[in-house]
Amino acid sequence: MGNSATPIKEPLPMQSQQQANYGKAMGIIGTLFFIFGFVTWLNSVLIPFLKQACEISDFEVFFVTFAFYISYLVMAIPSSAILKKIGFTKGMSLGLLIMAVGSLIFIPAAYTRSFPLFLLGLFGQGTGLTLLQAASNPYVTILGPIEKAAQRISIMGICNKVAGMIGIFVLVQLLFSDATELSAKINTLTGAAREAELQALAQRVVVPYLVMTVVLLALAFMVRKSDLPEINTDEEDAVADDAGARKGIPPHLLLGVVCIFAYVGVEVLAIDSLALYGEYNGLEKMVATNLGIYSLIALTVGYLSGIVLIPKVISQKTGLIICASMALVLSVGALATHGWISIICVILLSLSHALMWPGIWPLAMNKAGKYTKIGAAFMVMAICGGAILPLIYGAIAKGSDRHIAYVVMLPCYLYILYYGLSGHKVGLKKA
Repeated sequence: MGNSATPIKEPLPMQSQQQANYGKAMGIIGTLFFIFGFVTWLNSVLIPFLKQACEISDFEVFFVTFAFYISYLVMAIPSSAILKKIGFTKGMSLGLLIMAVGSLIFIPAAYTRSFPLFLLGLFGQGTGLTLLQAASNPYVTILGPIEKAAQRISIMGICNKVAGMIGIFVLVQLLFSDATELSAKINTLTGAAREAELQALAQRVVVPYLVMTVVLLALAFMVRKSDLPEINTDEEDAVADDAGARKGIPPHLLLGVVCIFAYVGVEVLAIDSLALYGEYNGLEKMVATNLGIYSLIALTVGYLSGIVLIPKVISQKTGLIICASMALVLSVGALATHGWISIICVILLSLSHALMWPGIWPLAMNKAGKYTKIGAAFMVMAICGGAILPLIYGAIAKGSDRHIAYVVMLPCYLYILYYGLSGHKVGLKKA
């Protein structure tokens, strides 16, 4: 489908027709971010579910996050090439179609109780999300004034986290409503009887993922038929590339890629490890699997704070520095305590994560110019931090315990703090 609207430049002049285009674009992108959250945060429920249904170890189960997030590393550059060829709008629609295929794979995976097939489905979902993220994040960043980019991303973050809360709550009810009785029953069975019970457990994901497939297909059609304005970043080169003097990808953008890697790693770990950490601290499975909801509530509170405070009270850079400092304190608190206090520290880490993504993206994409699309692709590749860090955590947890393994977070928060303080200025000319 062609787009008749004039290409949007940075910043977007807020005239009447452009106001209408802006509102429409924000509404559609908000819906996509809702889908991001609904699909992404279900992993926090799938981890304890597949650990039981497929009978795997702490280390093996974190291949759930690995399969989902490694797709960002593998597919980000191809996604950038696709977007360059077909544009942002068609790219978003294609991403939703690929996600639908990934969701559909869950059905044969459930009937065969095949963990590798579940991982293939997760990789498919992640592949679709990679294309969506590569299109939508720079779209939100460039759609309006750069100094309010963190505010816009915060709005998208709320859509993402509210969807995550709904998804976790619904899936927990469907999969774990009788968790205590079921676990006790399975533990008493052996042989064919045990296999039959585990098979029935695995098949509980069939209906929700079939519904998800249908919804994703409907959204793909809706986006394809929409008339979103295209963003022509190539026309911004002369304005945003330090007078054309820079050669190669800006250093501050590359450092931002590392920062996104660290940030996504700790954000995913803090939520997706909570169910197992709750069980480690003696909580019942039903209670432990709902802990992710509290983390998403904390994230939402943080995003609401960002909307109110940025840029009127604090800058997006200051918000990033404050959040990184808070995260360091909370991670030390989680390691230094046990039981509910430690769990609460891990939950509150999500509050400190809220302004990291909306703070890092604008700082990294600042003056990216002709490197905007490839820079966005690298930033999306860095989302694979959500694949690597939980796997490292799982390996440490398997060798020691689920508590001390949180030490992997400390260097990540230190780096994020560095980027907020000075890393985002490396290579940029002073005004």
